[in-house]
Amino acid sequence: MADSSPSRLRAGRVVLILGLLLVANSAYIAAFGDPNLFYVANALLHPLLGLAAVVALVAYLFQRNSKLRLTEPGMYFVYLSTGFGVFLAIVGMTRPHTLALYAHVGLAVGGLFFLLGHLGRLGRFAETRARFGRAYRTAAAVALASAAFYVSAAAYYRLRPDPEFQIQNPPLAPLNMEGEGGGPSSLLFPSSATTVDGKPIKSKFFMDSESCQKCHPDIYHQWSSSMHHFASFNNQWYRKSIEYMQDTIGIRSSMWCAGCHDHALAFADLMQKHPIREIEHTREAQNGLGCMSCHSIVHVNDTMGQGGFVMEYPPLDELASSKNPLLHWAHDYAVLLDPKPHRSAFLKDFHRNPRLVPEFCSACHKVHLDVPVNHYRWIRGFDDYDNWQASGVSGFGARSFYYPPKSQTCVDCHMPLVPSKDFANLDGFVHSHRFAAANTAVPTAYGDQEQVEAVEQFLKGALSVDIFALAAEPEGSAAAGGAYGQETPQLESTFAVGEESSTGLAGAPASVGPPSKLIAPLGRVDTSLHRGETVRVEVVVRTRKVGHFFPGGTVDAFDCWLEFQARDEKGRAIFWSGGVADHGRGPVDPGAHFYRSLQLDAHGNPINKRNAWSTRALMYTRLIPPGAADTAHFRLIVPAHVGNRITFTAKLNYRKFSWWHTQWAFAGVRDPRQPHPDVTPNYDDGRWVFAGDLSEVSAKDQRIPDVPIVVIAENSVELPVVNAGADHGPAPTSFAESLKLDPKDRERWNDYGIGLLLQGDLKGAERAFETVAQIDPKYADGWVNVARARVQEGNTDRAKPALAKALELNPRLASAHYFTGLVLKADGNYPAAYDEFAKAEAEYPLDRVVRNQIGRMLFLQRRYREALEQYKHTLQVDPEDLEAHYNLMLCYRGLRDDARAAREEKLYLRFKADEASQAITGPYKLAHPEDNNEAQPIHEHVSVAMEGLQGRPAYGEVRSQESEVRSKRAGARSALAGSREVRRGASSR
Repeated sequence: MADSSPSRLRAGRVVLILGLLLVANSAYIAAFGDPNLFYVANALLHPLLGLAAVVALVAYLFQRNSKLRLTEPGMYFVYLSTGFGVFLAIVGMTRPHTLALYAHVGLAVGGLFFLLGHLGRLGRFAETRARFGRAYRTAAAVALASAAFYVSAAAYYRLRPDPEFQIQNPPLAPLNMEGEGGGPSSLLFPSSATTVDGKPIKSKFFMDSESCQKCHPDIYHQWSSSMHHFASFNNQWYRKSIEYMQDTIGIRSSMWCAGCHDHALAFADLMQKHPIREIEHTREAQNGLGCMSCHSIVHVNDTMGQGGFVMEYPPLDELASSKNPLLHWAHDYAVLLDPKPHRSAFLKDFHRNPRLVPEFCSACHKVHLDVPVNHYRWIRGFDDYDNWQASGVSGFGARSFYYPPKSQTCVDCHMPLVPSKDFANLDGFVHSHRFAAANTAVPTAYGDQEQVEAVEQFLKGALSVDIFALAAEPEGSAAAGGAYGQETPQLESTFAVGEESSTGLAGAPASVGPPSKLIAPLGRVDTSLHRGETVRVEVVVRTRKVGHFFPGGTVDAFDCWLEFQARDEKGRAIFWSGGVADHGRGPVDPGAHFYRSLQLDAHGNPINKRNAWSTRALMYTRLIPPGAADTAHFRLIVPAHVGNRITFTAKLNYRKFSWWHTQWAFAGVRDPRQPHPDVTPNYDDGRWVFAGDLSEVSAKDQRIPDVPIVVIAENSVELPVVNAGADHGPAPTSFAESLKLDPKDRERWNDYGIGLLLQGDLKGAERAFETVAQIDPKYADGWVNVARARVQEGNTDRAKPALAKALELNPRLASAHYFTGLVLKADGNYPAAYDEFAKAEAEYPLDRVVRNQIGRMLFLQRRYREALEQYKHTLQVDPEDLEAHYNLMLCYRGLRDDARAAREEKLYLRFKADEASQAITGPYKLAHPEDNNEAQPIHEHVSVAMEGLQGRPAYGEVRSQESEVRSKRAGARSALAGSREVRRGASSR
């Protein structure tokens, strides 16, 4: 019979063998996606096996006396699966074709069950049992084994993710920079960046981003304009800083920057061997950070930043970059056919998992300096990670003023979903690779208007400005002691400290006395100005769509300030703070209200050349935490002959780089009249002139660009002006308080109070928060904020009823439990305080400050070992947490573990602020009264001299009045500052 002919038996065996190979091959490529040749070979083999098996099956069925007909309904599973397979082999298994892939797999599984069922039926008949019984058992065994293999592998990878792709902090921070990354002998030290084997990676690996354009044209276009692309020596501002850095402290120290900025040079061991001026015009130096710079990172060591990542050269890169057209085609087709190895190589968990993405970004967006870089000591540089992690934006902070509807990560703001037809799109969207943030300078230098507009759109509305109130000078105000509860030491930082520390939202050294009389809120209350009077205008700046401090990044180099103007209906200016010289192109008014970090070198020169290694003292840092506010004060004199209406306008302005820094970056050269400037790693006493050659700058045009000023937020209020008295005399009337309470203004009052609280005006903040509670008694956070102000003042008894009210409204409100814990702690009731802190911790287990307070309560009860566990939890969040190391030192001393106590003491002293360095600021304050004013936690701004300013009509009388106000305010500030210095000296003794 034909059924039992040798040829038919051979054909059946071929079908069975091909089918079983296809099943095993399918299980393997479904379970894995490793970027190696074995997997790629299996992926390429899969469509060939599939076609061969189907062709063999159809040929077998064409033979006579087949028990299975070609038109059997179950065979359509096979046909349709084959059709989808052919389709995918042509167009690729990319994300837009995911449904086709699922259809192919589902139909193939259906076809497999149908064929197994048919074999099983044949195996039960006597006449076919001998021939098909063994085939059925073999096929069923292989199918079951393949299914078990797939399920086991999938479960293993889900339950046991690769530890290399997890980001976990070490139990203890290193004692010095030599213990970070790969150590002093590593390729990029003092950066913590390393490679898998410690060896260099060839430059061309980082320079082939254009090859990604074939499949990701939209992403490539976005990246081309991004600051990642312009992170290296194609950025004139960065280029000048590194030239100056190498001139001052040498090549090796500049690796501290190169680990995150110059991959094509640094990982290839080029920057280590050549002064940058010799190679800054090469393709490697102009490359920036390409696709491989982020996507070839295979491990992030921790969240201590400093470039703490590990870079790997992918094993298939030789194939991808091959110049052989056949090999190159084979690679591209393999990626198209099965992108899983490509995704495995370039999309790790920390690229995709929202929980890990911020930790991944922390590798380069958090830095510190130490002896190998600054020849001095450990200093925190910028840190965009920790303040996010500790805030309400992350969803991890227990004590925030505001929380977004949904917690946010770096990607949500800086890589939003945008429409795209790239192969990587999901539902028609990809994450934008413009990384829009705040840099309009570089795209302006290159004429990239599209990127400038994207950045401006990103910035606008990120904060709000509110001209909130008119205020009178409070009577009897005086300096007070430091904020309550500041038993913890201060971190050595040039950046601000927020919710990541118990002192971060505690406010500055406070002033006590009655709060200012107010007319508020403007726009709601009816009021007028009086000719001849002096009044203080209160302006509130609030962060709204910012997930970290504003501004973020390298805050010593920016121009970010609050501009305030007053004009009458004829356009004549009567007040201007924060104007910009040269019709908006020059320096900013030095008396403006700035948001920045003003640092000084060892000789008291400002750090204005990105020379952070020379920082020895901090004049001031003013940044606004996420979900918080700042309140600025402007002292206005209403001229006697002003018009009948005055319009106040407040603008929050942002210029990416200060005027001086831009001039220096493009044209700065040493003053030829000073042939031998006194320059060391600690200071630079040299002078600079802006007369350098512009012919080879890293920009589109050979000129100094005018960096645009972006108005992030703006607010205007118009008020009528009336005469001072009933007899129209010149004497101003007494200030009469007028408040209007409206439910719509709850947030305005709250923001005003937050701004006052953070600068230490506790009575003013308390009054504002009490108004919030009066407007909306059911707003639990309002009562918590009342308690904040009272706790900070030390008036814990009056804080208790406010906290009780908050917990009555919301028994699970973590901030209420936290501040209740502080009150009980002040009472000496440590067990009850522990219980309250534990309730806050139950809601927010990753709040390091809450953990530290729990540990402190245990320590004060001499439960040292239990306290150790709490502080170790803190170090899992931040290994450099100063409070944790301080208390660990005390705990180990309590346990008489001298060795561990000594190690913790070294870490504590490593991170602790050098208070003595503030002596450097004294001469600078005397020589720079505007900066001295800015350095005071509570201060006012007065107008520049208006007469003839930029040719605009103004009131000449303001000029003389302005000097009088400055004199009075300066005297008050000097007395206030003097009393603070006396207190600080006494406390240090």
